[in-house]
Amino acid sequence: MAASATTPQRWALGVEYDGSCFVGWQRQKDGPSVQAAVEEALGFVAGHAVDLHCAGRTDAGVHATGQVIHFDTTAVREERNWLLGANARLPESVALLWAQPVSRAFHARFAAQARRYRYVIANQAVRPAIQARGLAWWRYPLDAQRMHEAAQGLVGSHDFTSLRAMACQAKSSTKTIHSIAVSRQGRFVVLDVHANAFLHHMVRNIAGLLIPIGQGKREAGWVREVLTARDRRASGITAPAGGLYLVGVDYDPVFGLPEAGAQPVWPIVPALAAREP
Repeated sequence: MAASATTPQRWALGVEYDGSCFVGWQRQKDGPSVQAAVEEALGFVAGHAVDLHCAGRTDAGVHATGQVIHFDTTAVREERNWLLGANARLPESVALLWAQPVSRAFHARFAAQARRYRYVIANQAVRPAIQARGLAWWRYPLDAQRMHEAAQGLVGSHDFTSLRAMACQAKSSTKTIHSIAVSRQGRFVVLDVHANAFLHHMVRNIAGLLIPIGQGKREAGWVREVLTARDRRASGITAPAGGLYLVGVDYDPVFGLPEAGAQPVWPIVPALAAREP
């Protein structure tokens, strides 16, 4: 019989997943979730049901390279046992990257000081086939530098009502963006956002705000107009979920957690965006 302790130990783990086949992180009745898959795998290793808490509840179709979770258990296992045992039972689209014991003061969600997201757009005339589930697609040429300059108007503390989903349940719409950058990597336009917290659909709505600016249909000043309106209807589209990744969560160094997961990258290839559709 596997060993057990009388006092529960808290474990923190890093998770990477392709969200394409899931209804999101959180357990739901109408489809498979990442949470349910990881709970089943860890529960098998622990020998009892586990209840996971995560840093960010990603939506259907959204991916992660740096999700952080925690759970409590009386089961006595080594880091290697948690990783190898659980990964052997997880679907190919989900993997545990690291595991370590932490103090009871740690909470994956409430101890998080900031989060980092990356949004990737395949900017080319024809839709991508390879890695299509991990990308958004925009067929018209985008000026990444123009998007980057306009995005700087979002840095700082603002009321992001215009960039939150109508169904968002956050108590406050004021968040602080520490940094935001838009760059071109071959045929890909990459949006990186680092903030203390995010509203529902916030990054996808930021992408939807910047795309018309990159296409030349809107001026950079539109960012300020949208924020000032405090009305979701004043902004742009909600960009597709497939291009979005949770790539890292910041915690106090006292917890000694590993570095954030690797950010998604693709080979630099000649851009197809220059070709007229």
